[in-house]
Amino acid sequence: MLNRRSFMGAAFAGTSALAFSSVWSQSAPNFGLPTLPTTGFRRMKLGSMEIIALNDGAVRRPLGEEFVPKVPLDNVKALLASQNLPTDYIDVPYTPFLLVNGNQRYLFDTGFADNGPPTTGKLLGNLAAAGFKPEDVNHVVLSHFHGDHINGLRFKNGDLVYPNARVHVPTVEHAFWTDEARISAAPPSIRGAFEGVRRALGNLSGDQLVKFEPGTDVAPGLTSIAAFGHTPGHSLFKMQSQGQSFAYVADITNVPSLFARAPDWAVMFDMNPEMARQSRRRIFDMLVKEKMVAGGFHFPFPAFGTITPSGEGYQFNPMA
Repeated sequence: MLNRRSFMGAAFAGTSALAFSSVWSQSAPNFGLPTLPTTGFRRMKLGSMEIIALNDGAVRRPLGEEFVPKVPLDNVKALLASQNLPTDYIDVPYTPFLLVNGNQRYLFDTGFADNGPPTTGKLLGNLAAAGFKPEDVNHVVLSHFHGDHINGLRFKNGDLVYPNARVHVPTVEHAFWTDEARISAAPPSIRGAFEGVRRALGNLSGDQLVKFEPGTDVAPGLTSIAAFGHTPGHSLFKMQSQGQSFAYVADITNVPSLFARAPDWAVMFDMNPEMARQSRRRIFDMLVKEKMVAGGFHFPFPAFGTITPSGEGYQFNPMA
């Protein structure tokens, strides 16, 4: 059962780590820069709908013991090495998705806009390359309130990036991050995470901010799925059209080469690691059973693919 107490300690640790992620990314040039896709968007038809992956960039960060808590670093490196991947650093891409359903356009998560590290902020350029302007986006749908998902709502100057969009948020997530008692009790080291939520969402008008209960329909053909643990209200989204289905799984796994292959491991940003593990297995089992194409915010670009069983975990198979 979700309650305030279950997230208090873990939440502070997770958001503190997230708040300092930019410090780690600044040391990434020691390992070179991440390779960004030459074409930063990819389309997929879904019945009468269209799904477009829109890369916002990536960061390369050193791989340290803190990234996978309670797992020896040698074990983490061995899993990467078994997949012929580098073991000294991790590349973390950021890919929001656009759902086009007639004249309705839903952007799932926002990346950084001009608020992030220098190898991010590519979303608007890729949106334009795909044939859309920010004003064309009717809806922004947020999976959760970590900074890499909400900072792209506004430019540094405070202007809205998507001025015509209504912003849809999970009720549970919104309640957690706007709880004044919790904000007051937060240590200074993580107060910035709460302030970031206030900056992005705080002065939206009543018509601009729409709350939904995780597990309910956001719109026709678009259903939210509760997947709590990464954050208190972390939500995923299933899209259906003409008998076809697609799932946007947000942060169900951060770096699938680690957390799909070893789904019982927790990334440092999981605010309730045990709940996140349960959600991860439940969602991966659903994707396998329903043979559903999935898109993940941190999946390697093009960020579309399928999930299949692999050993005691799962394998992400990117679309060609």
